[in-house]
Amino acid sequence: MKITDKVHGKIFIIGLAGKIVGGDDSTLFHGKVHEYVDAGYKKLVIDMAKVPWMNSIGFGMLTGALKVMREAGGDVKIANPSDKIKDLLSLMQLLRVFKCYDSVEKAIESF
Repeated sequence: MKITDKVHGKIFIIGLAGKIVGGDDSTLFHGKVHEYVDAGYKKLVIDMAKVPWMNSIGFGMLTGALKVMREAGGDVKIANPSDKIKDLLSLMQLLRVFKCYDSVEKAIESF
């Protein structure tokens, strides 16, 4: 998995690419989330346009980020999830806690 990050105003965007299966990638992802929270950011968009598949550890990464952001008074939005990822989010009943958007721009606007 590859991770990119950028800032758009008061929102930080983390882009994920490749299969999400945990391990060192999970540590790097959580490090990025904490880095931005420590810098005062409270709004996160996770761009999943390039994520073809993820396992339960990947979903744990997402829920972990959501917990960190909400404890800081913020929130997480998911952008560009594939139909497969949406189906898995639905199956795990995570669409109740994550709002998904068809683009990063729409996710940003939702804040």
